[in-house]
Amino acid sequence: MLSAHGSTSGLTSPARPQPCPSRAATSRFSRHRSIVRADSSNGGSGRQPWDILRFIKTVAYFNELPTPDKVLGNILKQLSPPSQVDSVVPVDLRPQSPSASAAPVVQVPLTGIIMVTGATGGVGRRVVSRLLAAGKHVRALVRDVEKAKSMLSDLHVAAGGKLELAAADVVQRQTLLPEMFEGVRAVVCCTAVKIVPKEGDTADRSKYYQGIKFYDPEVVGDTPEAVEYNGMANLLDAAADSLGVRGGVQLLHHSGGQSVARWGPLDDVVMGGVSTSGLELVGGAGEEGGAAWVFSGNVSTDNFGGFASVRTRNLDPPLDLSPYAGIELRLFGDGQRYKFIIRPDANWDGIAYCSSFDTQPGVWQTIRLPFADFFPVFRAKRVAVGTAGAGAGAAGGVQPLDPASISSIQIMLSKFEYDGQLNPSFRRGPFRLPFSLISTYLPPDVPPRFVHVSSAGVTRPNRPGINPDQEPPAVKLNDALGGILTWKLAGEDALRASGVPYAVVRPTALTEEPGGMPIELDQGDTVKGKISRDDVADLCVALLGCPSAADTTFEIRSTVPFSQPWTGPPAPAAAAADAGAAAPAAAAAAGAPLRDWPATLAAAGLRRGVTGRTVDGVYTGRQVEEEALKAAGVTTSVSAPQPAATPAASA
Repeated sequence: MLSAHGSTSGLTSPARPQPCPSRAATSRFSRHRSIVRADSSNGGSGRQPWDILRFIKTVAYFNELPTPDKVLGNILKQLSPPSQVDSVVPVDLRPQSPSASAAPVVQVPLTGIIMVTGATGGVGRRVVSRLLAAGKHVRALVRDVEKAKSMLSDLHVAAGGKLELAAADVVQRQTLLPEMFEGVRAVVCCTAVKIVPKEGDTADRSKYYQGIKFYDPEVVGDTPEAVEYNGMANLLDAAADSLGVRGGVQLLHHSGGQSVARWGPLDDVVMGGVSTSGLELVGGAGEEGGAAWVFSGNVSTDNFGGFASVRTRNLDPPLDLSPYAGIELRLFGDGQRYKFIIRPDANWDGIAYCSSFDTQPGVWQTIRLPFADFFPVFRAKRVAVGTAGAGAGAAGGVQPLDPASISSIQIMLSKFEYDGQLNPSFRRGPFRLPFSLISTYLPPDVPPRFVHVSSAGVTRPNRPGINPDQEPPAVKLNDALGGILTWKLAGEDALRASGVPYAVVRPTALTEEPGGMPIELDQGDTVKGKISRDDVADLCVALLGCPSAADTTFEIRSTVPFSQPWTGPPAPAAAAADAGAAAPAAAAAAGAPLRDWPATLAAAGLRRGVTGRTVDGVYTGRQVEEEALKAAGVTTSVSAPQPAATPAASA
């Protein structure tokens, strides 16, 4: 027999949702089964015949035999030689010298891998350098590995830092392999269409990079549509699962669909009991008369049982929910206490992680269960973290829940809590718990996880009242350059619609001048001027640790006149006499960043939802787009389609 908290295993679900095993599904065995009566009293246990056929069916449901295709696939995988080309290649770097370690570093309070696209470009290479100097694990997405090695291998790395190269092209979705995004927790996107002077450039592209003198430009290689829009859509599609999205991963949703294909009942029949349950999509059971998934059944304590549950078949591969903070439930309570159970592996009788939750009778409520609150349980007994023994699995003993590898989830109504304690709100007999949603949720105050370097001016083509002759050249040449700004804006829209926490940075003309420029941050896309690539790179890195900047779009420029050369911030001695520069100079001398970026961003008063777009002839300016359009009587806002995290059922 199995315990109430024994683990079950299984293979992948069918391609379309399958009904949970139920009394109806097993009616052909009814002549062999006992009749189970609702037992609504809270008295002691009785005895009823054990339904062995339902036990067998339950075991079979969660332990499917492998299909011939799966068997053949496993054989071919074992016989196939390993690939000679690794998709992710490490790069040996020189350790940072003690003197260099005192240089200004933008700190990034982020664990996990940070992917940088466009890593060999002017801003991208600087971003990689700063992340390595901060001791971060960087994965650079590049088209040419050998070229990238030659350009990046001279960078220094601080303790804990690491550089890897992934050979891919954002224009070609098939090159963005899943393994390239494993462990990635943030993306800094510096990808851009290639622009060159028509008259030609030097080998190091000095004419393009200098950013001050104008050279008649042209696009070479892939088109702006391919790079700026399709490339962004491809990158979001590949990275969304690793970064997390605002809507979370839907484990169960009232709209139905594939998210429920793996669910089935797992009741106390596995230990001789007679309780029954199921999960069914019921019209009218949801909010405002909509549908809801209803977990219902009858819990009996006969035969020393006392629990009913539904759980998913084992997910293959396991779900990586590490971008999220926990599980969110939207349900109609019945006043009882339930358990939410997470299983980290496919073991039939292994460690599970539990969190109990109380429901309020007769009301819809949202319940959040942080992953940090789940604790290990083996056969209904708590297990101390670090303890070895039965069910512990790894040699190091039981560890806290790792949401990076989740094999199954389960919802249970049980007579018992843990360690023999009784559930204080448990009632024998029928129960009914409707769910409109089970999903994951992001941590509160999450910083941007996708920082995108776009361009000032993207909203200006065709804006009412714009005089192209008074705008930067890219605005006037937008059509001649393949709609470069138009497609950059479309790429921004795709990011804003993705659900991934983001920040869109729109620099003015990029120059090779030193960093430390006096800067201005603005919204509404009206500013002109120049900005150092060093300052933009510092900003991109700093944004990864600034929750207040999440889901913002803004421009950055220097207040130094365009025609005035910038040679760097004042020296410490000169700065001492300048109150405005004294703090940055002192910070630089102490090895701190030249600029307090969180304070700078906070002082800018950036507002979420401001894009500066023009919709149906209405320029939204510095207003929140939705508010501006509503005030103008515009009811629709055209934006790119939203990529979504992979549903649990198709993981």
